[in-house]
Amino acid sequence: MPEITLRAIEPEDLELLYRIENDMLLWNIGTTNVPYSRYVLHDYVAHSSGDIYTDRQVRLMIENEAREVVGIVDIINFDPQHLRAEVGIVIENRHRRQGYAQRALEHIAEYSLNVLHLHQLYALVDLNNSASLNLFSKAGYTVVARIGDWLYDGKQFHDAAMMQILL
Repeated sequence: MPEITLRAIEPEDLELLYRIENDMLLWNIGTTNVPYSRYVLHDYVAHSSGDIYTDRQVRLMIENEAREVVGIVDIINFDPQHLRAEVGIVIENRHRRQGYAQRALEHIAEYSLNVLHLHQLYALVDLNNSASLNLFSKAGYTVVARIGDWLYDGKQFHDAAMMQILL
């Protein structure tokens, strides 16, 4: 299993963020369906407080042992009352299937438990996305619900699995 580091977004991450946020192939699996300008992303990086209680989210860059950014992991939809949040993760194509995502999910669970004091994390995964279903399963998430017609790819609706891990 590779060693990784999770770190805050830096201004020099703007190009990677731009590529990922504007990758139309990823829009089907997330909630983004419009392109983001460099200006909007720059503004996000510059004005994000880094405080989950203020922003209701945390975005962290995933670095490998060579200090190369391989992806992004997000904690979003933070609910301080119920001590839960949603997790999203993207690994760049050339770095996939090398264990980075699984390791990042392990680190984010530890961070969520020990720093944020969350009780649970969850992910909404397209039931047709076997790679993501397997990833979250390996990381200890279980399917707790099937949600019909939850995701729309511009042509058709897809069912999603709500996957959860209690920390």
